[in-house]
Amino acid sequence: QVQLVESGGGLVQAGGSLRLSCAASGRTFSNYAMGWFRQPPGKEREFVAAINWSGGSTYYTDPVKGRFTISRDNAKNTVYLQMNSLKPEDTAVYYCAARRSKYSITYNWDEYNAWGQGTQVTVSS
Repeated sequence: QVQLVESGGGLVQAGGSLRLSCAASGRTFSNYAMGWFRQPPGKEREFVAAINWSGGSTYYTDPVKGRFTISRDNAKNTVYLQMNSLKPEDTAVYYCAARRSKYSITYNWDEYNAWGQGTQVTVSS
């Protein structure tokens, strides 16, 4: 099973930017599609973005389209989430997830096989 560790969260003012990183270990990273999810305070976990094994296919939830960018570096076993124009409603614990499927990507959290511990992102108004 792949192990995932997120980093890069923090406190930022509205309109600011953060880049989250998720380092993977334990298995061949390029065999996995990757996703980012988030859980706002008092709410359910929700899908943010996903990327296939090569980075050639990505998918975003509507609220983050045009502001967030998911990418990956298979040589570094790392997936990133660049978050720009942050809004207070982006405040959440952000999780990366790995899905043992190279080609297809999904927004369904229960189709992912491994999860990181999460990193807190707080956007102040």
